[in-house]
Amino acid sequence: MTGSRSSLHAVPGIPGVTREASTDLAVLKPFDPAGRTTHDPLMLSRFLASLGWRGMLVIAAIIALWPALAMAQGRYTYTEAFQALFKWIPFIVVDGFLFNILISFFAMAIGTGLGVLLGLMQISPLRLIRYPAIFITQLFRNSPWLVLLFIVLLAFPFEFEIFGLIIPFPAWMKAVIGLSLPIMANIAEVVRGAINSVPSGQWEAAESLAFSRRQTLFEIILPQCFKRMIPPWMNWYAILTMATPLCSLLGVEEIINLSRQAIEAEDNHPELLVPFFGFALLIFFAYCYPIARWTIALERRFAVKL
Repeated sequence: MTGSRSSLHAVPGIPGVTREASTDLAVLKPFDPAGRTTHDPLMLSRFLASLGWRGMLVIAAIIALWPALAMAQGRYTYTEAFQALFKWIPFIVVDGFLFNILISFFAMAIGTGLGVLLGLMQISPLRLIRYPAIFITQLFRNSPWLVLLFIVLLAFPFEFEIFGLIIPFPAWMKAVIGLSLPIMANIAEVVRGAINSVPSGQWEAAESLAFSRRQTLFEIILPQCFKRMIPPWMNWYAILTMATPLCSLLGVEEIINLSRQAIEAEDNHPELLVPFFGFALLIFFAYCYPIARWTIALERRFAVKL
């Protein structure tokens, strides 16, 4: 061992260690106890910090454009995808989105009528009327809309037979019923809250004038509630309209279902997903955003000033 160790020290020099290497091949670096050549864990952070905001913008632009550049290298580009969208827009809007609007109109009409009745039942002095109304309101108000749609789909048959006459019961009618149930419960709460917001002095003044409860409610209280109920009613209509795409899970021929059919007709290219469903998002936003802004304006106009 001693002889071999002395022979190692007798070597005049080790290329790449004690003297300059005579070859460009990789060599093992010697151990550096001072840590001058160890890896810096913050190297990436220091590099990014040294780029400045211009360099960061360039890197962010590259990251954002990379998917589009990758798709552009394929045989089916985003340009062709948007051309396919423009071809299918009349079909998607006329046969799809207008049907969403139709479903929302019917569901809102049914839900409003039943909700007003249910809201009036909640303020009834009779417990046999008030307690069941409160239970029904809270049941449908706190139930998932999709679950209600599936329950209605499975609870109602696809057709009725009355005196030998077969009457079909299509899926879109079931969707209208399923969506009207949560709207009914929420409109009932709107009606109840609006009636309770009227000062109790109105009731007392009507009672002192020998008005009956029905006269007080329909001639004094409810006329004061209409303006207060309009903003939340419009807000719930906007929410209902945005919930109509759930009907596609029931097989209803609305905008989402027809968009899927159009994508399948175009050979199911993945590049079609963003244009088609992005257009659905845009058209819902263009329809519901003005309603939301109008709701806020009416709420400020009809706000109760104390």
